[in-house]
Amino acid sequence: MTDLDTPVLDNHLHLDPDNARGVEAAKDFARSGGTHLLVVNKPSWHLGVEPEAGDDFRAVFERTIEVVDRASEALDGTAWPVLGVHPGLVSRLVDEREFSPAAARDLMQAGIDVAAEYVADGPAVALKSGRPHYDVDDAVREASNAVMRHAFERGAAVDCAVQLHTEASEDLTEVAEWAADAGLARERVVKHYAAGRLAGPTPSVMSEKDRLEVAAESDAPFLMETDYVDDPDRPGAVMGPRTVPRRVRWLLEEGYDDAVRRAHVETPRRVYDLDTEATLDRA
Repeated sequence: MTDLDTPVLDNHLHLDPDNARGVEAAKDFARSGGTHLLVVNKPSWHLGVEPEAGDDFRAVFERTIEVVDRASEALDGTAWPVLGVHPGLVSRLVDEREFSPAAARDLMQAGIDVAAEYVADGPAVALKSGRPHYDVDDAVREASNAVMRHAFERGAAVDCAVQLHTEASEDLTEVAEWAADAGLARERVVKHYAAGRLAGPTPSVMSEKDRLEVAAESDAPFLMETDYVDDPDRPGAVMGPRTVPRRVRWLLEEGYDDAVRRAHVETPRRVYDLDTEATLDRA
């Protein structure tokens, strides 16, 4: 049982199965009071996969599932996989591998289809998609938006949330409307690396105190994350795995008990249909 006496979920981080800390990072999280993780697969090329077809992503997903299973053993709660295609792949395909934007779109959508199989059959609980956070030309942006909309369609079909990597914004109402048009509830669209307020999707707030204060003082659903990248060349980036438990402790000290429950119990249930209390071993 965590000394914080509450589930503590990091909504978005990466664990490298081969070349970095992997499960040791999950152990750091647990030692600091963390209980639950949503582990997003690393970009395919970071795991040595340069896909030609949708099935080529399976190696990325399988390796992620393996490290997530091992991470779960280190927690008093559970770790769950979030699988999908990093939106930055479009630039790698178009700029480095001479794919047309349409061909890149088709390959990335095929990867989303494969990820959705892991949700439909278990063990993944959500999909990952989005669009580049940097400037791209109109054709690439159109292709990226098409991939994201396809992820919403697949999310609706298999009844799961979709985590998004996008440009920085406090208003993604249009994107949330695309999800609703595809049959996916807006609250099941999650913007990773969010600020403290966001119109449209559910924000997964980077665990900086100023962002968290904004989120905590509102009544809106939110999640907390580190976007820990588990890269041996960038130790601790973006935030270290101990950060979310430490920020939860700080929020409780500041009197934000209701916000902690919102971020770590109510919003995970609302967005992912995950019960962080029932999956917490209180022995």
